[in-house]
Amino acid sequence: MASAARMDVTHPAPGAAAITIAGDVTAACEDDLMAAHESASDRGAKLIVLDFSGMAYMNSGGIGMLVTLLVRGQRRQQRIAAVGLTDHYRQIFELTRLDEAIALHDDTESAIRALSTQGG
Repeated sequence: MASAARMDVTHPAPGAAAITIAGDVTAACEDDLMAAHESASDRGAKLIVLDFSGMAYMNSGGIGMLVTLLVRGQRRQQRIAAVGLTDHYRQIFELTRLDEAIALHDDTESAIRALSTQGG
């Protein structure tokens, strides 16, 4: 059995949270990701950055889990960005059109700057 992904929440700026994801992103880690999102949201974050730089693998279950996270984020009026994606996973985000709902950025700082200037 593959090891579950690890989720670490930090608050790099006021009103922003980063969820660093390491390991394999599959449906099996949905509870961990949703718990990390709750932890990020509990402090009032309106900007959520998903940092995939430590991700080893993502399958269709992981993509579906991100859609669930998007719905939860929209209900809380949060903006969501992704950083640290390899070219392969950037392409998957584009093919699945996830990039239309999750802004893709090179790093957490640029994601926070871009999302902060969008207003809210």
